[in-house]
Amino acid sequence: MMDEVTDKPLSGRKVLLIVCSAFAVIITVNLTLAFQAVATFPGLETRNSYVVSQSFQEDRAAQLALGWDVAAVADGGVVRLSLRKDGQPVQAEIQSAVLGRATNVAQDQDLVFAYDGRDYVAPAALEKGNWNLRLVAEAPDGTLFRQRVIVTAAR
Repeated sequence: MMDEVTDKPLSGRKVLLIVCSAFAVIITVNLTLAFQAVATFPGLETRNSYVVSQSFQEDRAAQLALGWDVAAVADGGVVRLSLRKDGQPVQAEIQSAVLGRATNVAQDQDLVFAYDGRDYVAPAALEKGNWNLRLVAEAPDGTLFRQRVIVTAAR
């Protein structure tokens, strides 16, 4: 004797449950991603961009007039910052140097650089990948130098 298979018809209640479940999954995923994005957002660069924009061109021209070439490398737990003008080392006052990821502030580190006669060096605990060094330095003539320098850590 064969067992009878009884198929229950697809009712409106089942369709409504399927549609509501699908939307619940979509909304849950979207809210999770939105909360993660907001929680890891590094924040504002400046409080009042209008005020900063008023002197942007003059600040940029003064910084370019310095003629500095800037590079940074990370190796063996040390970040080496090179400031050069016409190939010669430049000694400046490092006002701030924050090393962090581009996408969040969770791993930001304030670096304290020491000048070794050629470059600036600072210890830093870095994981493999790309990092940003947000540098503010003052030239001997008082000109502020602001730059975001890409640092790649091999390990």
